[in-house]
Amino acid sequence: MAEASDLSSGCRKAKTLDKRLLAGLSMAGLLILGGCVALVWRPGIEPVPPPTAASFAPAEVARGQVLAAAGNCAVCHTSDPGHPYAGGVGFASSFGTIYSTNITPDAATGIGRWSQAAFTRAMHEGVARDGSHLFPAFPYDHFTKVSNGDLEALYAFLMTQTPVVATDRKNDLPFPLNIRALQAGWKLLYFRPGRYVPDSARSPSWNRGAYLGEGLAHCAACHSPRNALGAEDPRQAYGGAVVDGWIAPALTDANPSSQIWSEQELFAYLRSGVTDAHGSAVGPMSSVVHEGLSALPDGDIHAIAAYYADLSQGTARHVGNSAGIDRSIKTSDVGVGQVNDVDARLYVAACAACHYSSGPDPTAQRPDLALNSALRLDQPTNLIQVVLHGVGAAEGDPLVMMPGFAGALSDADITRLIAYLRRTRTGLPPWADVEPQVAMIRKARTQAP
Repeated sequence: MAEASDLSSGCRKAKTLDKRLLAGLSMAGLLILGGCVALVWRPGIEPVPPPTAASFAPAEVARGQVLAAAGNCAVCHTSDPGHPYAGGVGFASSFGTIYSTNITPDAATGIGRWSQAAFTRAMHEGVARDGSHLFPAFPYDHFTKVSNGDLEALYAFLMTQTPVVATDRKNDLPFPLNIRALQAGWKLLYFRPGRYVPDSARSPSWNRGAYLGEGLAHCAACHSPRNALGAEDPRQAYGGAVVDGWIAPALTDANPSSQIWSEQELFAYLRSGVTDAHGSAVGPMSSVVHEGLSALPDGDIHAIAAYYADLSQGTARHVGNSAGIDRSIKTSDVGVGQVNDVDARLYVAACAACHYSSGPDPTAQRPDLALNSALRLDQPTNLIQVVLHGVGAAEGDPLVMMPGFAGALSDADITRLIAYLRRTRTGLPPWADVEPQVAMIRKARTQAP
């Protein structure tokens, strides 16, 4: 009987433990579920009547216009120049294509009924007015660093623009990547919200440059490599990346340019789009300089230059540049008299008339190819782009244009020309498989919408 009683008591204890374990697991499950729901679900913010332009101070609107330029808002949100900020620009990636939205103050199809709070939340947290998560093609991971005061000015500017009726274009993303709720998981892994915190050990100019570059200007979004889920890799910050068919070079001391990017060189490049010792701003960088940064005062450009020169230790390493320039000048006429070299003859026919230096110093009007950054990258991508499609008046120096040779030279000719320049203007090994890349880049431009 005692044994039976002990057995019965043991069974009761076991059942009690089972119930407690089940209750504990259930509670943990509910907490996890509640956490997931809290993470995924964000409440909508009530729409407001569209604010009138008169409700914003003109000085605040003007300040917001400069901030919008710093963020390159118009470039990303304008597919039709006649309807700025109306969206429709496609951003292709390995995941699919995402289209920018209408950020004009149209009440029905734009952000006209977004309150300041809704706008600020979108910029700081990547959440739309209706509570849906925004895709990180919109760089809220950088905009989160922007101050509330600057976002108030930016909101004032956007709300005083001409409203445009333009329904947002549907993104071309496969299932399940098109489920916005999944972006909550991406944020949990990679998004670190918070405003920029100044470094008290640095100068006000350095901090201003860091605030602009890391925040609104979101430079790392193009100049940093990304992982398999499309997040910037912090271990390789500013290590260079490929954007829209162009290489955005490293902004660290890994930059392969023959001439160090000093603060003065960076200022000249970001201010005018050209520097004697490096070349012109082309490709996506051209719009950054001429449509974005051109609206910023010199003080802000100096600040950005100071920050990135420090990031790469460029000013400290700049002292050896003059010797490199002297060596480059001596190669400016290489190939001109080599009539028996078929590649040299191709160079003379296509390039030599413009690319030479007659004096002791390089000049942007006669760009020295030995100094050009594109010749020293790991891949010939940027050089192929320029040889095929040229440099227009809106890029680099407006007084200097370069014709594209897509219609005049075959893929084989361009391959020979590029190989010749790499061989005679640098001490670097030849690029491999250049001709297939020429064909691919030519085809991509032909098929572009």
